[in-house]
Amino acid sequence: MAPSTLPPRLGMPRFAFPALILANIILPLGPVLVRLSDVGPVAAAFWRLTIALPFLLLLGFPGLRAAKPGARDYGAMLLAGLFFAADLAAWHLGIPLTKVTNATIFGNMSGLMLPLWGLLVLRQAPRPMQALALMLAAAGAAVMMGGSYELSPRYLRGDLLCLLAGALYTAYLLVVQGMRRRLDSWSVLAGSSLTGALPLLLLALWLGERVLPGNWTPVVALALSSQLIGQGLLTYAIAWFPPLVLGLSLLLQPVVSALLGWMLFHELLTAPDLIGAAAVGVALVLVRLPGRA
Repeated sequence: MAPSTLPPRLGMPRFAFPALILANIILPLGPVLVRLSDVGPVAAAFWRLTIALPFLLLLGFPGLRAAKPGARDYGAMLLAGLFFAADLAAWHLGIPLTKVTNATIFGNMSGLMLPLWGLLVLRQAPRPMQALALMLAAAGAAVMMGGSYELSPRYLRGDLLCLLAGALYTAYLLVVQGMRRRLDSWSVLAGSSLTGALPLLLLALWLGERVLPGNWTPVVALALSSQLIGQGLLTYAIAWFPPLVLGLSLLLQPVVSALLGWMLFHELLTAPDLIGAAAVGVALVLVRLPGRA
């Protein structure tokens, strides 16, 4: 993970920040599609990677051939794939055992873990505007979570699995950020997806899950939206931002999850929900101001 200590690249593309935001708008579709699928939760994670894999290999092969990765790069791909497979397995197992909002909150604890990594390990102290943005986003997310999150012994097992997924996802993002210093985004995503698919299949079979879908629509939608588009945008954008900005952007996902619950499942959006969502939105604007200045 040492390469992640490097500063973000100079000459950030104009599309990098919109890609980061769009990724965190698309990725919250995952829990909904996992619940709609008729296969086991780990099997759904396997199909998420496997269905997207042919597209990712097609997009990633030119970059791999040009970069000529060495043993270090292939080792990082294997590590990223194992972290990602473990993250998806823990998260997908937790989703049916808790509320969708709980799963989104705990599964995105990277939003807090990444800034802590940057502060405690990389010694990257936030600038005043970044600190203000992080506090505003954390407060906004806390306001929303306070109204929608339910802590109950009934959901404890699922919550713990999703919390474990959040820690594993943090490790995955740090490895991927290091890989993006040397490889293009499609190469990184193709390599990590390839190495993560087989462990998920073996785990699904070991758990005795149903693997072959009767209805392919949810798993195909999961692969195309979450893995190909969502993770594709995130993997592209991750090379350009420090852990604080990456973590703050992940706090957008509980906001989108609440909106999806309102649109798809007619869950009530209260005034605190709207205030919290607005606070996260303002924070995402504020965090960009120092870079423009």
